[in-house]
Amino acid sequence: MRNEKAVWIKADGGNWDDNKTLVTTGIESGADCVLLKAGDVARAKELCNIMVAAPDNEADIVVVGIGSEGDGTKPLPSEISGSEDIARANQLVREGKTVAGFVVIKNKKYEQFAVELGKSCDHLIVIGTDWKVIPLENLIAGLQTLDVGIIAGVRNSDEAKLALETLEHGADGVLLETDNLSEIKKTIAVRDRSGMEKIPLVPAKVTKVKQVGMGDRVCVDTASLMVPGEGMLIGSQSNGLFLVNSESDESPYVAARPFRVNAGAVHAYIRIGEKTRYLSELNSGDDVLLINSNGETRQAVIGRVKIERRPLMLVEAEVEGTRIKTLLQNAETIKLVGKDGKPVPVTDLKEGDEVMVYFEAAARHFGIRIEETIIEK
Repeated sequence: MRNEKAVWIKADGGNWDDNKTLVTTGIESGADCVLLKAGDVARAKELCNIMVAAPDNEADIVVVGIGSEGDGTKPLPSEISGSEDIARANQLVREGKTVAGFVVIKNKKYEQFAVELGKSCDHLIVIGTDWKVIPLENLIAGLQTLDVGIIAGVRNSDEAKLALETLEHGADGVLLETDNLSEIKKTIAVRDRSGMEKIPLVPAKVTKVKQVGMGDRVCVDTASLMVPGEGMLIGSQSNGLFLVNSESDESPYVAARPFRVNAGAVHAYIRIGEKTRYLSELNSGDDVLLINSNGETRQAVIGRVKIERRPLMLVEAEVEGTRIKTLLQNAETIKLVGKDGKPVPVTDLKEGDEVMVYFEAAARHFGIRIEETIIEK
């Protein structure tokens, strides 16, 4: 379920003190690689074990091309077939190096050169002077049969979103050039959501709320913070899952724990990517899917799973003529998400209330969606 899109931070201009701030912010925010000047490779490695790209044979990714000198002023070769950069890229690959071509695209000829250089590289960095979607589409199309990752130059998170979503595939990553540290965090947030499924949620009408006694329930503590209206999809039937809200709201009884979803009884299903799993199967280090009331998803890593015996409550709802159910802990801090996107405590639920659920007509077998008659009561 992990997102394979990459964010590179451009930190190859100015002096090291300025670049260091960009590098450290990138590291702390979850960037995948930093683009540096040759002389800064060792300095960056002292900060953290992050991937470094530079026009230096000691870098993790060796950069070549007509943008590799930082300012993009290196001229286009008169004959592409005689390009020194393509020859150098081929030589580096033969030596076992990972190579990134780097081209500042000024016109159609530069675009054509970028495609040819990309054929000899593991990555192709492309920065436009006055272009957006169309040249990127051409590059993706020209290199789609080759194992080369296209890294598109961007200046902010809006441009990053556009680059990552161009065509069905989009760029494989972005190279962010900015002095605004908040844009680094915003761009990585865009990356985290790009390619993630948007799951259609529908309102279901509550038909029964009933105390059912004691049972083992599961708290899923993640390494991410959630907001009100965001949580996980949980249910007793694999084709009908309730949006269980995170414990991100303050309570008179307990402090907010926005990293946690008190998900319900051990038998329940949880949606993980395209599959479901039992709550009892989850472990620290597993991926988990977070979703908000608009159906927007992102991934998180489980830090801890807590199973404790607690009083439980049955919640039953009807959607498209089908009854779906789940068992949740009987406590005011446990909430579903209402039709208006606001959390509703299970202790306040009553018949006729509407809550957000995911529903599909097909059943699942071993967590995989199948066209088969399966009755779950």
